[in-house]
Amino acid sequence: MADSATASAAVATSTSNTTKSGLKAYHHLASGALSGLSSAIVLQPLDLLKTRLQQGSFDENGTIQKRRIRGVFKQVLKEDGVQGLWRGTVPTLVRNVPGVAIYFYSLSTIRHKLSSIPYFSVTVPAPVSPSSISSSSSSSPPKSQTQSRSAIIKLSSGGNLLAGAIARTSVGFVLSPITVVKARFESNRYANYHSIPSALASLYRTNGIRGFFQGFTATAVRDAPYAGLYLVFYEKGKDFLGKITGIPNAALHSGSGVMAAVFATLLTSPADVVKTRMQVNPADHPTLRKAVTRVLQDRGPLGFFSGTSLRISRKAASAAIGWTVYEAILLFLRDRDGKLQAKNQEQWNKLL
Repeated sequence: MADSATASAAVATSTSNTTKSGLKAYHHLASGALSGLSSAIVLQPLDLLKTRLQQGSFDENGTIQKRRIRGVFKQVLKEDGVQGLWRGTVPTLVRNVPGVAIYFYSLSTIRHKLSSIPYFSVTVPAPVSPSSISSSSSSSPPKSQTQSRSAIIKLSSGGNLLAGAIARTSVGFVLSPITVVKARFESNRYANYHSIPSALASLYRTNGIRGFFQGFTATAVRDAPYAGLYLVFYEKGKDFLGKITGIPNAALHSGSGVMAAVFATLLTSPADVVKTRMQVNPADHPTLRKAVTRVLQDRGPLGFFSGTSLRISRKAASAAIGWTVYEAILLFLRDRDGKLQAKNQEQWNKLL
């Protein structure tokens, strides 16, 4: 990982990155779920404001109105109070908690499979196990130099791009109905939505099965490259920040996550605007082509970056929280299990 150069000084031999860390499937699921829960609750207001900015607003003459963050914020407070900023939190949790858990698990599985393919695999120095550390001399390198500072498998940039795209698109398809409902809850055009079951029933009555996947094409166009680019930038960020002597793991992961989110968000913002329009106002944006045309007519090219500042803020904060929590929990579980194995091995050696 980012500290592979340091680790190589402590490890004489290098091994393939496919070496198992001992982490189980439920480790990734639990870590992902906690990560999704944390970011969803803290960042819901940013999601809501972004949706309101992107949905578009018309005056009495049918002319599109230019909206600013401050104006939208005041309108939400005026109409719904402070709690209005968290409108849509329930569908966000329903989507994010299992969604992020499944995403991280799927991502881990896909990355593990790709790591067995020479084109995508990366050879890194093998981390020193706790048993090796305990049996070494007092002059052995410190812990930060002997163990990898990341619990996820390292791939080439092409592998990261492919793994992120496949995992994100697959999970996005499964959770598309909840995503559509979430966008409508956050919009102020569906005040009759009071619960997820009633919202899903209303969506089915008005749009049929197709309504559950409204905007999925635009979502996939946004999410596939975003997830892939994010992983590429995230790993590069860890390589870059890992060169800073003494940087804590939390700062390494959160800093890399923020940088990756900013770059990936800017590149995929147009698809996010189109996706929101299709989900919130499908009558005027029935297809991807018509949605793109309508955005150009309403706002011009800059319309494709409506709400980008909020999305960057949301994505950057989400990445900082989500990946830091995810990797921290995995590192804790990995190191804990490693110490238990070392202890059991030591006791077994005494018996022998």
